Amino acid sequence: MAMRITPSILNADLADLAGEITRIPSADGLHVDVMDNHFVPNLTLGLPVVEAIQRHTELPIDVHLMIDDADAWAPRYADLGVHTVTFHVEAARAPIRTAREIRRLGSRASMALKPATPIEPYADMLTELDMVLLMTVEPGFGGQKFLDLVLPKIRRTRELVKATGQEIWIQVDGGVSLETVERCADAGADVFVAGTAVYRADDPDEMVVALRDRAIAACGH
Repeated sequence: MAMRITPSILNADLADLAGEITRIPSADGLHVDVMDNHFVPNLTLGLPVVEAIQRHTELPIDVHLMIDDADAWAPRYADLGVHTVTFHVEAARAPIRTAREIRRLGSRASMALKPATPIEPYADMLTELDMVLLMTVEPGFGGQKFLDLVLPKIRRTRELVKATGQEIWIQVDGGVSLETVERCADAGADVFVAGTAVYRADDPDEMVVALRDRAIAACGH
């Protein structure tokens, strides 16, 4: 199981996104949080900024939609050609249809769950997904403390994914650091979003490598 680090630009210098992206060449992808001040109490980036970011990086872009009306907006981000589009199941009225539309447009389909949202009701639709994002903080703001209560859900999700026989990534987002990444990897996560830990480090790229090494060590690789 490969371990992937996808730094979040939420904690980067938003006035110099192009420059901030060049500081993490070892990253496996770039996590872009889209917030609408409705689904979550914060407002960040939208379609034009994501399109602009694409012109400044070769890294796979992972768009995380923390917005209302995910069914309508997710395909528009997939239409940009980003690598992955993640929508929140709590904001989707037709998650299977949305996932299929994302895939039809050429992006990987990913579904996010808030910490209190159980995975079990969605077990039968895992095969419609390429990734599941399990929030390890309440969505909306960077710099929050990691919620250990999500660890059992990561383990249950890994078992459900194994049962499908398919390669479905499990991503965690929120409070990921050198202190928590090992616990997430041990529980079954293989994609790690880190914002504060990376962009507040003296050397962000060195932190990307260190986080990946910790995750690999936790799995005994």
